[in-house]
Amino acid sequence: MKISDPALARLATAKRLLLDPFGLDESQLHRVLATIFQHRTDYADLYFQYSRSESFSLEEGIVKSGSFDIEQGVGVRAIVGDKTAFAYSDDISLDSLTEAAISARSIARHGSGKVKVAPAVAVRPQSSRYDDDDPVASLDAAAKVRMLEKVERLARARDPRVKQVMATVGADYDVILVARSDGVLAADVRPLVRVSVNVIVEQDGKREQGHFGGGGRHDLAYFTDERLAEYANQAVDQALVNLVASPAPAGIMPVVLGPGWPGILLHEAVGHGLEGDFNRKGSSAFAGRIGQRVASRGVTVIDDGTIANRRGSLSIDDEGNPTQRTVMIEDGILRGYIQDSLNARLMSVAPTGNGRRESFAHLPMPRMTNTYMLAGDKDPDEIVRSVSRGIYATNFGGGQVDITNGKFVFSMAEAYMIENGKVTYPIKGATLIGNGPDALTQVTMIGNDMRLDPGIGTCGKDGQSVPVGVGQPTLRIEGLTIGGTA
Repeated sequence: MKISDPALARLATAKRLLLDPFGLDESQLHRVLATIFQHRTDYADLYFQYSRSESFSLEEGIVKSGSFDIEQGVGVRAIVGDKTAFAYSDDISLDSLTEAAISARSIARHGSGKVKVAPAVAVRPQSSRYDDDDPVASLDAAAKVRMLEKVERLARARDPRVKQVMATVGADYDVILVARSDGVLAADVRPLVRVSVNVIVEQDGKREQGHFGGGGRHDLAYFTDERLAEYANQAVDQALVNLVASPAPAGIMPVVLGPGWPGILLHEAVGHGLEGDFNRKGSSAFAGRIGQRVASRGVTVIDDGTIANRRGSLSIDDEGNPTQRTVMIEDGILRGYIQDSLNARLMSVAPTGNGRRESFAHLPMPRMTNTYMLAGDKDPDEIVRSVSRGIYATNFGGGQVDITNGKFVFSMAEAYMIENGKVTYPIKGATLIGNGPDALTQVTMIGNDMRLDPGIGTCGKDGQSVPVGVGQPTLRIEGLTIGGTA
């Protein structure tokens, strides 16, 4: 097998950081895995991780906080049937690995099983989704602070009503190595950067705030002056809109969702319900519905971990499987779920490269990468003109979702009234209340302007957080309940 250069380069980096300093090599990893297989075990893996991160925050021209963290360790997992044993250690040594392996195999019965650890190591070819550069080292601390000072100046220059600016910059460098009992050895080197800006504006004693930011799998050179100006301007503009906004009405009405970040609603209310573990256990509203119509015609929902440089993208998932473009809903028909290795095996399907974990101290599970809806054929202006009275939502804040039935409640960070086909005045205090599976069937118009978010998403599940991306075109959805303050 011909090994691609990216796979070899990443493996070399992972060995240099995670094996060589501790006197470990592939043969010792094989012996550790073989220790687990002294009992009846179906599968086992070792997950090594080296992480370095740095962040700074600026408030009122003063550096309020700065942090630099280095973390490393290894997680050992053994699987028998649907049972999983897991042990982890921040001490990477042969003794710690062996001890963790002995603990992990405790779920298995004594005796030799039919499944054996693979005698040879196979390195899988990889595609390059992003560069391997270390973003933490791409700028020194003083330059990172100057970047934040520039953001503050740009925000204040936008409007004299800006009274307070808070900005943060963060950079992460993550190196992982996965050794599996089936002989696969895989590594990845993952950069990640983010800048965010919060502003508070004041007029006539009234104060409002706005937020914007972005990032991705780059080094810090990604944040050009133009991009920083966009973040500052968007944050200020959002705050100024809310400064003059009227109380939101309540009732059932059509809602037009803007492109890009409003896809967080799709992610939360629909995407989680398409994760394999929830469907295997029957706890998702989409369980047992493959091949059935679950959405309006034209609705195609995809999870794609292969998009270059995106926050949610990965060259491989945290089980060493290549990420891919998975069509979950196609033209309204449910085609499949996203899977990690365990759920895929138990559901007799192939993994989709969606096994993700927060760190070596956590178990992998099916998680989204970049989840979005494909564009339709409608002009966004045409969609707005089609609404006699409704709401146009362009930005969302927080929300809650019940996976079992798809019910959701989301707050709108920026929204407007639509009257007689025109966007008229901004509103605030609006909440969007509905049911994800039902809402999919009420999509009546899909815009031709699909856009991904600027690179700010973080997804939580079972206490674990991972970076993700979302996206969608402009959508018209019927019959959603608006919780208002008017």
